[in-house]
Amino acid sequence: MRALKIAATGMSAQQMRVEVISNNLSNMSTTGYNARRAEFADLHYQQVSRAGSINASDGTVLPTGVQLGLGVRPASVSVQLQQGALSATGGDLDIAIDGQGYLEVTLPSGRAAYTRDGGLKRSADGLIVTSEGFPVAPDIVIPSDARSISINGDGEVYAYFNDTTEAQVLGQFNLAGFTNPKGLEAMGSNLFVETEASGPALTASPGEDGLGTLRQGYLEDSSVDAVREVTELIEAQRGYELNAKVISAADQMLGATTQVR
Repeated sequence: MRALKIAATGMSAQQMRVEVISNNLSNMSTTGYNARRAEFADLHYQQVSRAGSINASDGTVLPTGVQLGLGVRPASVSVQLQQGALSATGGDLDIAIDGQGYLEVTLPSGRAAYTRDGGLKRSADGLIVTSEGFPVAPDIVIPSDARSISINGDGEVYAYFNDTTEAQVLGQFNLAGFTNPKGLEAMGSNLFVETEASGPALTASPGEDGLGTLRQGYLEDSSVDAVREVTELIEAQRGYELNAKVISAADQMLGATTQVR
């Protein structure tokens, strides 16, 4: 009976949807996190009789035909690109991206990765790094005798010293944009790497080429909407239950068939 297999694909799809929702809810407090959405597509169809075929009995053309669907399949889990709220932290090395773009970081392998998590830190050598210790590109070193740090909207980093009144420029942060940011591959730790789907990184100064600006002393909150996620969780649960009832009904029908005497 096809209904058993069809309902099984439906249960599997709703289970996957719940897993995506649970990941969103678990990242409600993750800096710069964007919610994911599970998307599905119908499976191929069994063509019992094709529309437009000739009816053998009288030569007329069938207007619709008979197509039996075979269930559902996962199509993608896409990122919902949405600016999260900016929360004031007051930290010198806390920067939020107001608009599009990603900070570029350098992995231990030398490969470039990208993040919207602006909770930056200072290494023992004074290098500006992420929370995981990956240096932000380009490398900017803060002198040990610097009194304070200032980062303007264009990404320029200034250091203030006790013996001078004028600030010293240490460097400038760049932002990376992508033709298709949804094509980036998430690798955990708030990091992404480019893929063929995303296209190459287009690096420019903040505020240029459609990229956002930087705001010092702020962090971008997660864009997860808890109310929406809980609503979708209820829908997924009900969908799972309905598919389970289809399996139960199909089982009863098969049982009735085997008991016919």
